[in-house]
Amino acid sequence: MLDKIKKAEEILWLNPKLSKKEDFKKAQLSEKDVEEASKRLEKFAPLIMHYFPETVTSKGIIESPLSMISNMKDFLNQEFCKNHPIQGKLYLKRDSDLAVAGSVKARGGIYEVLKHSEELALSKGLLKSEDDDYMKLASKEGREFFAKYKIQVGSTGNLGMSIGIMSAAIGYEAIVHMSADAKQWKKDLLRSRGVTVIEYSGDYSEAVEQGRKLSDMDEYSYFVDDENSKQLFLGYSVAGERLAAQLKEQDIVVDGKHPLFVYIPCGVGGAPGGIVFGLKLLFGDNVHCFFEEPTQAPCMVLGMLTEKYEQISVQDVGLTGITQADGLAVGRCSGLVSRLMDERLSGEITVKDERLIPYMKGLWESEHIFIEPSSCAGFHGVTALFNFEEGRKYIEEKGLKECMDNAAHIVWATGGSLVPEDVRKEMLR
Repeated sequence: MLDKIKKAEEILWLNPKLSKKEDFKKAQLSEKDVEEASKRLEKFAPLIMHYFPETVTSKGIIESPLSMISNMKDFLNQEFCKNHPIQGKLYLKRDSDLAVAGSVKARGGIYEVLKHSEELALSKGLLKSEDDDYMKLASKEGREFFAKYKIQVGSTGNLGMSIGIMSAAIGYEAIVHMSADAKQWKKDLLRSRGVTVIEYSGDYSEAVEQGRKLSDMDEYSYFVDDENSKQLFLGYSVAGERLAAQLKEQDIVVDGKHPLFVYIPCGVGGAPGGIVFGLKLLFGDNVHCFFEEPTQAPCMVLGMLTEKYEQISVQDVGLTGITQADGLAVGRCSGLVSRLMDERLSGEITVKDERLIPYMKGLWESEHIFIEPSSCAGFHGVTALFNFEEGRKYIEEKGLKECMDNAAHIVWATGGSLVPEDVRKEMLR
């Protein structure tokens, strides 16, 4: 498997350490932490509505729809799964449409900025207690208070958008350190919102390292660490209970005879890891989670497979880390997340860049839904489960062969709605 990774071949790796929920070791984070994160987001809902009127209809809760995509399933079966058709129903979790930041990063990024703002306001007396009126933060006094502080982050694109947009809205000086992979339109959008963008010629790790260094030199600066942040992770993990509510609304049963398969594109691991953590808390052994990564930047599978976690980079095995899937262009995985995934993740699937655009085009033509190329990696997950021998072996070993017609497959769309019209047209062209 490692030889195939080194040769940038597509693989489906099954995680040998996947455990039953009852056997999970005690994690650094618990169900209680996830519940607290959920309640905190509810508390901040009026403030979110104030800064982002587009969230008024959802009462300040930033959540995305879950759509059944039967036409896309037909397209995938026709084009990619002729010999081993997808069984069950196919859905799209449209974090590509999340308000404010238009990507999965809206969950964790916005949560961390709000949590930091709460801690700062409580420590300096702007808020008297956690029961105080949080709208005080949007007052003239509140904005003047936050203007003295900075929030910085290193990003390939979407996390920078989420942190930058939210921080600038509250009144912070927001600085995003962007790697060479970041798309120009993302930099332009951030600058238009008053965010300072610092560009680097190197990859994601360099942007993070330099950003952290500059932030550490400034006592008024706070650095959002995508690789190790528990707050980001908790913001992402709230997705579990939100998805559970949507499944209930749509009468989608999840149990031993109705398995749930979830496919999430993975970069450094924070967002997909948080989502898996939340889903496993709720559905345990009945949810089967797979990450998808580009063949040139498979940092999570490399870390987990070798058990070197964040101690190994894709460049160490001769890969470039360069990919069209800009949000997934990460050379080294999160140590925090990769270790948490040891017991929870079913497996990893890698995808060649040239597959992403056909998936994107297929979704647009079959469902009239647009998502960005890195988001489309999830579709390779669902086709690989049926096409790869390892995927069929997984279904058999888990005793699911007889109930796959009852399965629900959810491809997690991680970004896309903020892509400018001209860029979108060019991609589709």
